[in-house]
Amino acid sequence: MTAAHADPQADPQAEFLEMPESLRIDHPEVADGAALWRIAKDSGNLDLNSSYSYLLWCRDFAGTSAVARDAQGAPVGFVTGYVRPDRPDTLLVWQVAVDDAYRGRGLAAALLDGLTARVAQDQRMTTVETTITPGNTASERLFTSYARRHGAVVEREVLFQAGQFPDGPHDPEVLYRIGPLSF
Repeated sequence: MTAAHADPQADPQAEFLEMPESLRIDHPEVADGAALWRIAKDSGNLDLNSSYSYLLWCRDFAGTSAVARDAQGAPVGFVTGYVRPDRPDTLLVWQVAVDDAYRGRGLAAALLDGLTARVAQDQRMTTVETTITPGNTASERLFTSYARRHGAVVEREVLFQAGQFPDGPHDPEVLYRIGPLSF
């Protein structure tokens, strides 16, 4: 897969990485919530939220989230995020997941690039943040390669210590702050 670098003002989709196999990036809809929950559950790496939260996410944060759809329109991957209220130039990426049948094809990178290009068109955005548990190599690679593609620096610090989680053993969550970005 190669990056398509064209004038994003001429074509908002121009900043998206080319999508494999006739997939397309779209806004999530409430009807997608169950599929996003299933993809997250099947990922084996994500903290699974309640099914209710995925429905709300598709309703309330559709503008800062993206879904990849197959030729029939079914979700096969997603990225959820929100603009931090105290930092309106920062997009916090909550979760990224791709259906097992579509992994290894660059879909997560295409979703991340597509979402950040779209959000940057709507508002000033200079930073992407996410948290990653130590040892989640796929996420570490996804976000460090995102930073490289966009010529940005990655700063890392522990955001939440393991002992701060009230529901049992949990690895620490390391904050990845990527920026400055220019779109």
